[in-house]
Amino acid sequence: MVKKCIFTHTIDMNKIKYKENRMVPVFVENQVPHFEYESLNNTGIVSHMFSTRLGGVSTGVLSTMNLSTTRGDSFENLDENYQRVAAFFGVEKTSFVLSDQTHTTNVRRVSAKDAGKGLYIERDYSDIDGLITNEPGLVLTTFYADCVPLYFVDPVKKAIGLSHSGWRGTVGRMGEKTILAMTKEFGSNPKDIICAIGPSICKDCYEISEDVAREFIQEFGLTGDCDMLTYTGNGKYHLDLWEANYVVLRDAGVLAENIEKPSVCTCCNPDLLFSHRASNGKRGNLAALMCLKKS
Repeated sequence: MVKKCIFTHTIDMNKIKYKENRMVPVFVENQVPHFEYESLNNTGIVSHMFSTRLGGVSTGVLSTMNLSTTRGDSFENLDENYQRVAAFFGVEKTSFVLSDQTHTTNVRRVSAKDAGKGLYIERDYSDIDGLITNEPGLVLTTFYADCVPLYFVDPVKKAIGLSHSGWRGTVGRMGEKTILAMTKEFGSNPKDIICAIGPSICKDCYEISEDVAREFIQEFGLTGDCDMLTYTGNGKYHLDLWEANYVVLRDAGVLAENIEKPSVCTCCNPDLLFSHRASNGKRGNLAALMCLKKS
């Protein structure tokens, strides 16, 4: 039995820390609190969200809208949380297909036969950080707690993609790999694709070691302090994953006007969003979700 949905939103909107005021959270009575991107909605062909930690039934450090099966949550809680998200999308709870994230740049095309995999049906795939489809009603689902969500919508070929891009995925150009997969599978032209970089850790909060910095210096040809990478002393750097992913998307042929940048840092807003760094690993997982609308 579905539990009665009573959502109490204790977040003071004025206390949400924005880097820039682009996307704002959506709080609607009896609807899962979430973020949306206007540019994706304007395509008219998708429904999407980036979840918050509000509006679910999970408890403890997972409270309340944990959507990941890897954090020790009960199936009962996950089932209820997904039923609430399904109500937002207007689909059955078995319509979700879940990634199997291991910080790869592997992208998988999924179809109706994959519906429910990772949640209600055992996955027959592994090491998949990106999902693409051209089938309406299938909800692509990827997970986050500081890493970067990447949304892709091709309104011409009517195809979509979602990819998880941590520092390994970013230096491995996950955004480009996803676009190449959409080009191969659906005939997408990068110039037609609308992209959004979702809520994730900001440069001010993301300190990295010299070995990681070296990988970005080599891959992106960086020289000295720049927007993407700044040396802070003692072998430490601050890395801007938002800027790095923007560069990856531009290099892959996406038009600048078709890329919506993030404005909300997960680490700066631990009461609203799960953050691995802010919680020292004691947390649930947020989700990026998107599906093609049925005509």
